[in-house]
Amino acid sequence: MEDLLKGKRILIVDDEPDILETLAEILDMCLIDMAPDFETAQKFLNKNAYDLAILDIMGVRGYDLLELANERNIPALMLTAHAVSPDNLVRSIKGGAQSYLPKDKISDIPLYIRDILEVREKGDTEKHARWFERLEPYFDRKFGQGWKQKDREFWQIFDRKYRARRDEIEKML
Repeated sequence: MEDLLKGKRILIVDDEPDILETLAEILDMCLIDMAPDFETAQKFLNKNAYDLAILDIMGVRGYDLLELANERNIPALMLTAHAVSPDNLVRSIKGGAQSYLPKDKISDIPLYIRDILEVREKGDTEKHARWFERLEPYFDRKFGQGWKQKDREFWQIFDRKYRARRDEIEKML
């Protein structure tokens, strides 16, 4: 897994210093810039090219940064503790995030980054929901039964557009 991540340029934005330090340790095979606030992150995004941005939602104007990352064709992973909700999950996906990860899954972040980078390298941006398939049981437990009903139409479209069909999965095996 680390070979795909080795040397990748990643911007990490979070207002919690311990999260920045933890991510820097976990992703020590990458070239990392860290920003503790929106303004610093905006300067980095305006100045540098990145393979990926990891954006906190709360405290750093994460959705505004997601918009900036999208404008620069930088894939973004939304990382959050206080904004773990069905509404923020949907808003992140609609906003163009390539993944949405609760902070209590932070130790698995290399796996989710790798998924994003593999999809980008293959150019198959239509099927990028492997992260969701991995996290759906977590969301089911966290949000409770029927949590997708509020945004049923969105999830139907998401399933058709981004998730692999059974025959596609069988071809992969």
